[in-house]
Amino acid sequence: MTSRDARTPILVVGAAGTTGRRVTRMLDERGHETRPASRSSEWRFDWNDTDTWDRVLKGARSMYLVQYDPEPLAPAFIERAVEHGVERVVLLSGRGIDDPDYLPEFFGDGEVTLGKGEEAVRASGAEWTILRPGWFAQNLGEGMFGEDVRSGRVALPFGRGRVSWIDAEDIAAVAVAALTEEGHHGRVYELSGPAALDPEETFAEISRAAGRSVEYAPVSVEEFVDLRVGRGWSAEDARTFATLLSPIRRGKDEALSDGVRRALGREARSFAEFARDAAASGVRKA
Repeated sequence: MTSRDARTPILVVGAAGTTGRRVTRMLDERGHETRPASRSSEWRFDWNDTDTWDRVLKGARSMYLVQYDPEPLAPAFIERAVEHGVERVVLLSGRGIDDPDYLPEFFGDGEVTLGKGEEAVRASGAEWTILRPGWFAQNLGEGMFGEDVRSGRVALPFGRGRVSWIDAEDIAAVAVAALTEEGHHGRVYELSGPAALDPEETFAEISRAAGRSVEYAPVSVEEFVDLRVGRGWSAEDARTFATLLSPIRRGKDEALSDGVRRALGREARSFAEFARDAAASGVRKA
């Protein structure tokens, strides 16, 4: 069996998420048998219910794995997967895993959840590929900033930080290549878009595509926390979210990476392409 055998199911863990559903769609379009696993799918999977693990793993030989961030459950799942005969793992990790200064509040103690997953997949004995994307462009449409974008005013503590937004379509395309082709074993793909945009450039591009004004309103961390608490968030959650955004403010998310080109032989999709697609799929009407 090779991972290119379309008759062997490819497990997609996190299939309801931003990248997982795109990976599933692209595999389906290429004629592969997929096993999309999530808490709400036919292939029910719950990280916190180990009774669901064996059913989704049985018979799979390749898998795309979106990790569970709150605690390091991926190592045990990867071990279980190899016991079931999984031979190839494509792991979604994240930017900054190897940079203690990226998020020192979380990375300084060495117990980084995503890092534990990377360690486990490297030691698993399976073929592995690790994807380390930066900020998803889709966070500005269907994701965590979508509501703000649709309101026309986005208040965030970005400062003047630039972001090399990566389109989730590219992340999924790299994952599919690693799942179905040879030549990706042992590779770590750092993934970014082709340019780093400051907030004004980012929201000007969205405004052009949507045909309406989307304003960036820079706010301090304290102002951001107050705004989120006003929406019903807890102060703790709001501060954690602000901390997760801090690399942008500190210039840690402007780096450009060549992972898309290395994996696919083409350049990454531009932010303008993302914005046009997002507008066409509904942002314009919001």
